[in-house]
Amino acid sequence: APAAAESLKAHYSISLIGLPLGSATLSAEIGPGYTIEAYTKLSGVASMVSNSKGGAKSSGGFANGRPAPASYATTASNSETTRTVRMALGGGGVKGVDISPPFEDRPGRVPLAETHKRGVVDPLSALVMQVPAGQPAVGPAACNRTIPVFDGGARFDIALTYRSTQQAAAGTYAGPVLVCAVRYRPVAGHRPDRKSVQYMAGNSDIEVWLAPVGGSRVLVPLRIAV
Repeated sequence: APAAAESLKAHYSISLIGLPLGSATLSAEIGPGYTIEAYTKLSGVASMVSNSKGGAKSSGGFANGRPAPASYATTASNSETTRTVRMALGGGGVKGVDISPPFEDRPGRVPLAETHKRGVVDPLSALVMQVPAGQPAVGPAACNRTIPVFDGGARFDIALTYRSTQQAAAGTYAGPVLVCAVRYRPVAGHRPDRKSVQYMAGNSDIEVWLAPVGGSRVLVPLRIAV
């Protein structure tokens, strides 16, 4: 674990084919443990279609070179509803989930089993990637991993593979970034007939750029492209 805590404050723009749709912020304290907060909001033309916004917070520690989340909470709202998800995690799995209001139990959803809630991280903790011991802080090993994610309703894997190393500059950061190819693999809790699920599962053109946080051995996304 890092000898001292590192602070991160990041501001992201959200765009579709070059058109600005909104923004996101990410703040974190990373040391022997971590706390992450994120907030997203649509703006401009997108806000006329859907007045969506959301926030999330996660905290935990590190174990065996990966995040070990303890708590996760997120609230998302649009013009029709507001939903809050809270999770308690520990011991390598999910201890409890509270969703208000609950998701509709629609037919065709792949059933969730207790095994799907073991050895997982929440969606926010999935953004924090610790470099394996004995590997360079910015090297291919940081990319080559599969992240098992549970968001309270669905279980999926995010598989990363190393693509290249580049130099990049954004905000106060300038230096090397890892470019990782990404594949989305639905596991349970999803509806296979949904077009969004089919599109993401079949999409081989997703990538993430990872940059180090200060002097720590932790990487976070600088850019995500779908």
